[in-house]
Amino acid sequence: MYNVIIVEDDPMVAAINRQYIEQNPLLCVTAELRSGKEALAYLQTHTADLAIVDYYMPIMNGMEFLQAVRQQSIALDFVMVTAVNDAATIGQLMQLGLVDYLIKPFEMKRFTQAMEKFITQRQITGSKTPLEQSTLDKLLQAQQETGSNELLDKGLQQRTLDILYACLVQNKNVLMTAEDITEKTGLSRVTVRRYMNYLLDRREIISEIDYSTGGRPCIMYQLSTSSKHSKK
Repeated sequence: MYNVIIVEDDPMVAAINRQYIEQNPLLCVTAELRSGKEALAYLQTHTADLAIVDYYMPIMNGMEFLQAVRQQSIALDFVMVTAVNDAATIGQLMQLGLVDYLIKPFEMKRFTQAMEKFITQRQITGSKTPLEQSTLDKLLQAQQETGSNELLDKGLQQRTLDILYACLVQNKNVLMTAEDITEKTGLSRVTVRRYMNYLLDRREIISEIDYSTGGRPCIMYQLSTSSKHSKK
């Protein structure tokens, strides 16, 4: 089992990352930290194997955190998960020794690839017996072939769906209108309604009509108890 910390100032993004990570039985999230400074303080008294790190954070950003960890010789692997996409910054971060770099928004499959890449590297570096070239080649080949990007049907985006699932899970005992979900997620009303229809078709959510509004009846949505996400 590998211990993972999430260094991310956005609680909703952190919750989504946690869901992705905990789908792998070899990974366990041991802490969520809201800044590089908080994460660095945590590592003074705790150990971890992998850190999922955002770049834009208060007090100490992702690069400053990585630099501090390297300067203090803390044994920790990193996967950057950030919207930063300029080549210069990415190059500087890669030089600090990343397992992988994910640019937001990304799909779950790509995140899963990064986690499996980390596990493969740990299997290689943690081996207590000398590796033969053929064994090493098989491990590296498996790492390259792990996963593939899949598009949701109807042209929907996995990232948007994940944001909505996170909102529905956090409010699974509450009936919400499309406007409520828009306010909580920052997505547009049109987008929310489109995805709610998709989730209704898949029976991932239920809907009720509220006639007590005093005006036009409104549709209320809630995560279905039969959804696998309701167990989270």
